[in-house]
Amino acid sequence: MFSAASAKAISLTICACGEWQDIYTQLRQVVRELGIPVNSEPAELQPVHCALLSGLLSHIGQKDTDKQEYTGARNTRFAIFPGSGLFKKPPKWTMVAELVETSRLWGRTAGRIEPEWIEPLAQHLIKRSYSEPHWEKSQGAVMASEKVTLYGLPIVAARKVNYGSIDPTLSRELFIRHALVEGDWQTRHAFFRANQKLRSEVEDLEHKSRRRDILVDDETLFAFYDQRIGKEVVSAKHFDSWWKLASRENAELLNFDKQMLIKEGADKVSQLDYPNFWHQGNLKLKLSYQFEPGADADGVTVHIPLPLLNQVEDSGFEWQIPGVRRELIIALIKSLPKPLRRNLVPAPNYAEAFLGRVKAMEMPLPDALAREFRRMTGVTLERENWQWEQVPDHLKMTFRVVDEHNRKLLEGKDLTALKAQLKDKVQETLSKVADDGLEQSGLHIWSFGDLPRSYEQKRGSYQVKAWPALVDEKESVAIRLFDSEQEQQKMMWRGQRRLLLLNVPSPVKYLHEKLPNKAKLGLYFNPYGKVLELIDDCIACGIDKLMGEAGGPAWDQTSFEQLRDKVRGELNETVVTIAKQVEQILTAVFNINKRLKGRVDMTMALALSDIKAQLSGLVYRGFVTGNGWQRLADTLRYLHGIERRLEKLPADPHSDRARMLKVQAVEQAYQAWRNKLPPQRQDDEEVQSIRWMIEELRISYFAQQLGTPYPISDKRILQMMEQIAG
Repeated sequence: MFSAASAKAISLTICACGEWQDIYTQLRQVVRELGIPVNSEPAELQPVHCALLSGLLSHIGQKDTDKQEYTGARNTRFAIFPGSGLFKKPPKWTMVAELVETSRLWGRTAGRIEPEWIEPLAQHLIKRSYSEPHWEKSQGAVMASEKVTLYGLPIVAARKVNYGSIDPTLSRELFIRHALVEGDWQTRHAFFRANQKLRSEVEDLEHKSRRRDILVDDETLFAFYDQRIGKEVVSAKHFDSWWKLASRENAELLNFDKQMLIKEGADKVSQLDYPNFWHQGNLKLKLSYQFEPGADADGVTVHIPLPLLNQVEDSGFEWQIPGVRRELIIALIKSLPKPLRRNLVPAPNYAEAFLGRVKAMEMPLPDALAREFRRMTGVTLERENWQWEQVPDHLKMTFRVVDEHNRKLLEGKDLTALKAQLKDKVQETLSKVADDGLEQSGLHIWSFGDLPRSYEQKRGSYQVKAWPALVDEKESVAIRLFDSEQEQQKMMWRGQRRLLLLNVPSPVKYLHEKLPNKAKLGLYFNPYGKVLELIDDCIACGIDKLMGEAGGPAWDQTSFEQLRDKVRGELNETVVTIAKQVEQILTAVFNINKRLKGRVDMTMALALSDIKAQLSGLVYRGFVTGNGWQRLADTLRYLHGIERRLEKLPADPHSDRARMLKVQAVEQAYQAWRNKLPPQRQDDEEVQSIRWMIEELRISYFAQQLGTPYPISDKRILQMMEQIAG
């Protein structure tokens, strides 16, 4: 059925105003003669324009984005005639009935078209070109960008198409390289998963050994697949069809053999040299490897779950894994000062000899090196000779603390520093595992049964370990879990001292009755705080003395009750004895301070400054408990030593200065040595003993007549520090 509106649309498109009326009349007459009814509904634009477009393919144009003109066939350029209805609002694509050139090339009788209408009508005229063929994992095929042109005019600029049928050879190659060799393919084929796993194992070995020459190159893997896969395979779909038949004949046709993945000559690298776990006692810690110079975790990383951090010790990690050990020892030899280093040349030979003579981790690495190299060369090496800061970072173990979801919490080369930074989090974790009511607070009597020396709880795959202790909370005590035995012992002593104070009568009244007036007066002239604080300090020191005589803190109710009875019976006399000693100490301090006041002779200024520093370290707020009952008599002797020094100082300040410099050199060595120790060891009794040895050294230099309880010298002190560090 031919529509009157259709005829009208045609005439409007191709004719001027006068001409369309003639055509419309002629068409109307023709259809009437043919008996075709005239429809009053409007015709669709696309069928009409497509009918006209089939004869006007050389008269299409694409609008220039910057100018009011069109690019047409064979690179012609024209503009829509001003008399056209499209002149003011030109479409992006157009076709024109004729091109007329006057002052410029005009397109007359224009109509709007869409570029996708052109291609189906111009199949015999268009040209296609392809670019950027590439593998797409999501499509499982090689795709390319297709460009379609008509008389040089691009009607499709960039259309993604499957390239398999266009260039099967290249598509097959790209499929093998990307999908199979590089593994960029999502498939469930068993051979593919097995091959990827084998390749990953060899790549891991490269990271571990810090080499890039173990895994065979991609060309070798490509050749493997190329020789076995059918020529018709150009995509994942084609492969699935081919493999369905091929796998029936040989299911292992495409399986890698691990040996084929390792280059010839690279099989000397042993997996045993690069373990996946680090074992320390009952702990099994995951190891990972990263070959990325400059990265923080370059080298070997040990993963430590937060609940196990308190159980991991520093010892052993300096030895590294077997695969890194030789390179580490060479680096350590090269870090030595030149006068020592030249005795160990060539370094690789000495490293090999060392590894052949020792058993790893039987002692700290610096000590093992010093022992073996002394046997080899006769040269004595000290711990400080090894310059660890000069050793490349990738040769030092990295410690990564992770949470229960294996997410990194903190990472670094210093395990001790990580423990200090995460101490609160570890404590919080330990408190969470104590779900059986072990932790308590607000305790005033021993009402909790036996207190275990250690506590273990299974949490997931971890065996969490903690150490419970009583904690001093001033008005009461609590039971808390601690992350180390050293912390437990320190807190337990203080906590039990408080619990004893809460369960025995105060000796203050007895002290007031029995203490001589002179001693009372000495206590009241205490310059280090309130007198009641000093008395509390004396009482705490008395309990420490009695607890020490009883063998230390009690861990069960019966033992505590026995200790409590002992303290109740002996505390009064003990505190009186301590208070008398404290009074003597304060009197000596008072006398020394009197002599330090007034005008200062410049020749004695440094000595007096040294004395003041010594005095502040001996007597301070809380010194009675801080120094301990066993050191009170020594403290008084050290003060008498200061008095003797002050008596002799004016006569020979130069000799005093020489002795002072020797003492200060030992003090500086002690402070440097102590700072290098782990924080939890710095207050150990054996470490503190060095501090008292230095006081004895002062007696031997400045007040020999007072005598020392044992032979003392700066050399003996330095040797003791070395012995403790070992």
